[in-house]
Parts: sequence; structure tokens; C-alpha cells
Amino acid sequence: MEQAMKISSDIDPVTLEVVRHGLVSITNQIDANIKRTAFSPYIYEYNDFAVGITGPDGQLLAQNTGGMPPFVADSVGMAVRDGIAILGHARLHYGDVLLCNHAAVQGQHLNNTVMYTPIFIGQKKDRLVGFFAINVHWIDIGGSVPRSTDIFMEGLQLRSIKLWSKGEPNEDVYRIIENNTRTPVELLGDISAQLAGCLLGRDLTATLAERYGIDIFEKAVTRILDQSEAVARDVISAMPDGTYSAETFLDDDRTSDIPVPIRVKVIVKGDELTVDFSDMADQVRGPINSGYFGGGQTIARVAFKYLIGASEMANEGTFRPIKLILPPGKIISADPTAPMGNYSTPFPTVIDAILKALEKAMPERITAGHFGTHSGVRFHGRRPDGSMLEAHDSGHGGWGAGAFHDGSGPYRTMAHGDTRIIPTELQESVLPFRIEEFSLREDSGGAGKFRGGLGFRKVYRILEECQLQTNLDRTKFPPWGVQGGQEGKPGRFTLQRVGEDQAQVIGRERSKLLQPGDRFAVETGGGGGYGSPLERSHDHIQKDLNRGYITPEAAIQNYMVRIDENGRIVK
Repeated sequence: MEQAMKISSDIDPVTLEVVRHGLVSITNQIDANIKRTAFSPYIYEYNDFAVGITGPDGQLLAQNTGGMPPFVADSVGMAVRDGIAILGHARLHYGDVLLCNHAAVQGQHLNNTVMYTPIFIGQKKDRLVGFFAINVHWIDIGGSVPRSTDIFMEGLQLRSIKLWSKGEPNEDVYRIIENNTRTPVELLGDISAQLAGCLLGRDLTATLAERYGIDIFEKAVTRILDQSEAVARDVISAMPDGTYSAETFLDDDRTSDIPVPIRVKVIVKGDELTVDFSDMADQVRGPINSGYFGGGQTIARVAFKYLIGASEMANEGTFRPIKLILPPGKIISADPTAPMGNYSTPFPTVIDAILKALEKAMPERITAGHFGTHSGVRFHGRRPDGSMLEAHDSGHGGWGAGAFHDGSGPYRTMAHGDTRIIPTELQESVLPFRIEEFSLREDSGGAGKFRGGLGFRKVYRILEECQLQTNLDRTKFPPWGVQGGQEGKPGRFTLQRVGEDQAQVIGRERSKLLQPGDRFAVETGGGGGYGSPLERSHDHIQKDLNRGYITPEAAIQNYMVRIDENGRIVK
């Protein structure tokens, strides 16, 4: 703590705040530019990317406020540090742009590709002040199927290679990428947006540094990191010392029906917090593994960020008090050859488990379990003109209730940040289906003094033949309630074939052929409740009834109320 506060006093607070917010503002500006220029709805609507600035050694200085949490904490820094380790600072020049999606570095599926460029200042561009980095989910990077059994089936790996060198494009690398994707137009368009973001972000950051001079800029960065560390340590110091644990399960590893145990310990001692994953499940045959840095370290950092609050900026200083015990070979510290196509599947559940472990230490800060699963669907095939069809959609569900509020939602999981629902109008204009229903899913939130957030129901009417793949979890182990609250309802998929009267519940499908007229529905899970349902006020129960959030049957069963013929609670 004392070391963190040994900061220089010769920088005025106004300049400090201008630099602090200037760095974040730059990343947010690039965020907006990418949304305006990307080709894929997965980027410009769903926001599956993140923007970050690192120091000369790769430590995270700032990130965009709506970025994907697992990307910035800390895939961008890992990519930069890998490039430094391979090339050294001497072989990194102004105008270089590098790519990295390598499993041994990122520890995530190969679609997540970091592009970064060094930031030099001065007339000769010879003073390195950092790197500008953007991690974008590339829509297709080759490979056979996402649910593979080793990483080499999943696509093209690029380890800190130069896409541009000293301001000139490397046409060979572009050609390799173009010929290893099924969607070259969309992917190359997204890469152009990513490149433009890196170059503009580089120049804006250099301008900020040059405005105040390198000495002031570096002192400001040091102060920012130290202040973030101090805030994080204050939050930990307020927690009672102790060892706290939690256990839950994933449904399976995608190759069997055997549940995968998720066991965590959180050790609080003074102003440091240690996340112990020693009892976590070993890496599995299915594609839900991740690496040490892109998996376990990322998860611990994201969970801690939820504890310290959204108003605090995320940077390397924020994470200095976080320690990790994570042996190699676990599901979140897997060997780099392990399959990682669905690497992020465990993330929401492990983050949830870390928070669950701290319920006794922070009962008024911890919320109930959230729906915690991607509820993802993928439609793919060929359009009538022979071009490739590749479309993803994801479910937003209910989050857990807290000590003073109902659960929020439907939102994406705790591992997703500001990833949004792709507008129905856009989907229907370019994809082979119509959306017949898009509504809140009644009774999906767990009952309690405060009710869990609701999931949604989305019904697709298929217009053209295509293949369907699905990704769902937390069906066997629903979102838990806390302090006496009830668990939320798990999600499910149903399919009603054309000409059939009844819809059938379907599980995760490697691939299912859909025909015109089929009706496919996604029903996402709700969050758990907080506190005894018998403590919920009749006014809140009545509002839920009036709004259709709960049915009369659920109100009678869960809250023990009587309801008259007009739908009013009898007091």
C-alpha cells in the first residue's frame, strides 16, 4: 500500500484528470468509429470487440467503457507483451501493425484477434510511449467446426506477425487471411475498420502525450495506475479476512453428459485478495477450455471489477492487489493445444461462483446468480446465389436480485459487457428468418423479497434451408437465490417442425437442418431471487402481475397470496 502511494507531487490535478479521461475518451472515440465502419453486424451492432491502450511494457492503461471485459482484462496486454518478447522493442517501428490470436498467448478461441501498433512521439518518432490495441472477434477464421477436439481444427493461428511494416501493408499476410475464411468480404471489411481504429487511436494518443510532454505524461500515467491500485486495496480492506468458497457445475463438457465441477476459493487478507482455482475441473476433451491468461486470470479480474464498482476505471493498477493460484492443466489454464472453440462458456458461471463465495463476507453487496449462459445460436449454409450464410445470435437473460433491488435484465452475461441485441429489422433484412415473437419470459426470475431479472422469448420462423447450431448451459444447475431467495428458471430451446402441432425441447445441437416453415424458439433463463419471497411487498407483487412479469399461478405458489377474479391481490 505504501509503495502504491509513493507518487510524484509535481503534476497538477487538472492535468492529471485531463490525461486520465483523455485516454478513456480516445478509446471510446475509436469504439464509435469501429461501429460506424465495420462490415459485420457481430461488430457494429453486437459490439464483440474492445479497445485498449497499454504502456511500453504492455501494461493496460485504459480501455473503452463498453468493451468486452474478457478481451481487455487482459488479452490486449498479453498480445503486446508477446510481440515484445518475440521481436524486442528494437524491431518494432513506427507504422508497424501486428496481429495475434495464438492460443498459447491469448488462451481464447482463435476468432479473438488482437491488432496493435506502437505509439511513438517526437519529430523522429523514436520515443515509445505505448501501444494502441484492439481485439475484434473475427467472424470466421477457417477451421472445421467450433466444437473441436484440438485447437488445430479451429482455424488459422497468427502469433505476433506484422500485417503492416513501417507503414506498408504486408500483402502476403492479407492473402493468407483472405484464403482462410469463408466470409472474406465481411472479414476484410472488419479488419479495415480495426486497422483504421488502431492508426487513429495511435495518433490521438501521441497527440495527447506530446501536448503535455513525455515527462508529465508518464508521471500522469504512473499516478493513474497508483490511484486505481489504492482504490482497489481500500475495497479489499473493507472485507473481513477469511477464506470463502463456492461450488457449482456446468452441464457438461460438450462431449459427454457428465457435469463439470466449478470450485473456487477466495482468500481475503488485509488489502490483498487471492482467487484460488486449485480445485477447479481439469481441462476437458470438449472445446470449453481456455488458457491461464485468457481464462483464469481474466475471470478473476472481471469478477473483482464487479466488486469495486463500474465507476472505477479498469487498468493494470486496479488488478495489482489480485493474486491467483491456478495450476496448469485446469479448464481455465489449459494446454495451448486444447480445444477452445467455446472457451467462454464457463466464464459467466465461474465469475458467478467467485461472487457467490463472498456472500458471507459481503451479504449486502453480493447478488444472486444470473442466467450465466450464452444461449447462443448459429445459422449457417448457403444463400440461393451460392454465397455463404454465417449468422450468430445470442440470448440476453435475467441477472440476480440484490439486497435492495430486483434483478436487472434481460442483459448479456457478466462476461460480455456492452454487447447488444442485434435489431430485429436488421436481422430480417439480411438473414433467412422472420422474428414472430420477441417478449419477456414470464415467471423466469426467481422469487424473493427482491425478484430475479427476467429472460426473454424469441421465436424465429425459418424462410430458407439452413443449418442450426446451439450453445446453452446452466440447465441442470439453475441460477441460485441468496439469503432465502429462490432460483431462477433455466433457459431452453424448442423446435416446431413445419406441419407438426407441438414444439419439442432440443438440447445443444452440433448441427440440425432447418427447413422453410420451421419455428425455432430461444427462451433464456432468469436470475435468482434475494431474500424470502414471503417478505416481498404486495405492491411489488401486484406490479409484477399487472406487467405480466409473473403469472397468477406463480404468485399464489411462490408468494402465498390470494388473487380475486379481477387479478387483484386480496390483502
